[in-house]
Amino acid sequence: MVKVAGIQMRSHKGKVEENREKAVHFARKAASQGAKLICLPELWVTGYGMDTDRFMQLSETVDGPTVSLFRQLAMELNVVFIVPFPERAENKFELGRESIFISAAVIDADGTICGVYRKSMLWGTERSTFSPGLKHYSVFNTEVGRVGVLICYDIEFPETARLLALDGADLIVAPSVWSFHAESRWDIQLPARALDNSLYVLGVNAVGEGACGKSKFISPNGAVLMEAPTTEERIIYGNVDKRELLQVRQEIPYMKDYPEDFIPIGKKEENEQIKGA
Repeated sequence: MVKVAGIQMRSHKGKVEENREKAVHFARKAASQGAKLICLPELWVTGYGMDTDRFMQLSETVDGPTVSLFRQLAMELNVVFIVPFPERAENKFELGRESIFISAAVIDADGTICGVYRKSMLWGTERSTFSPGLKHYSVFNTEVGRVGVLICYDIEFPETARLLALDGADLIVAPSVWSFHAESRWDIQLPARALDNSLYVLGVNAVGEGACGKSKFISPNGAVLMEAPTTEERIIYGNVDKRELLQVRQEIPYMKDYPEDFIPIGKKEENEQIKGA
């Protein structure tokens, strides 16, 4: 059994150092309560509602100060971190123009970077500032298990979570800045992704800037096990239990009975390679 934590926090726009200090405080508190995986909200380090020039100024590469800080903290606390940040492409013109992404670094408990996920489905005005990541959804092998990452609007598409489930995810973390206007969708879609795919979901939302809070930890049968309030900063906790995963997958065999004809061609080839190994 692995204890996980989501940090629901209020960021101050453009005040990077202040936001980092607050995040580290919350991370230490979560670790002191036994959390072995800790996730922060989408764009927590900068705040969400800024113009393109400001995001460009505050964006970082993966070896920049924010991810480096949490790599050190991961080693110190022996914790896996999911750290969203505005990522500046190392190759300045990676996509034919200056590019920044809404990204999340997955940092293992020994401080190594398991990988970086770039948000693939951009919402509304995000498209005028950020570039979309490739629509490739990978599961990260961490010290605490197999973890998938979807950022905010990504999880509104059933296929994204299904691809992670087919790749063996036990937990999907969804760092977000989810609005009050879309609160009903947050309440419906996150439990649906957990139930449909027989896995845990940790939705980590912000408060402030119109975000609706309500960070959630959801069981593989779709039950909301813990939820934060709408306007307060809060750390939520939950336990990822392999025994419960197996039990739910036996009782509700969606993945076992999932028709092979539905599996994408590339994923079929991967499955055949695994079987032949």
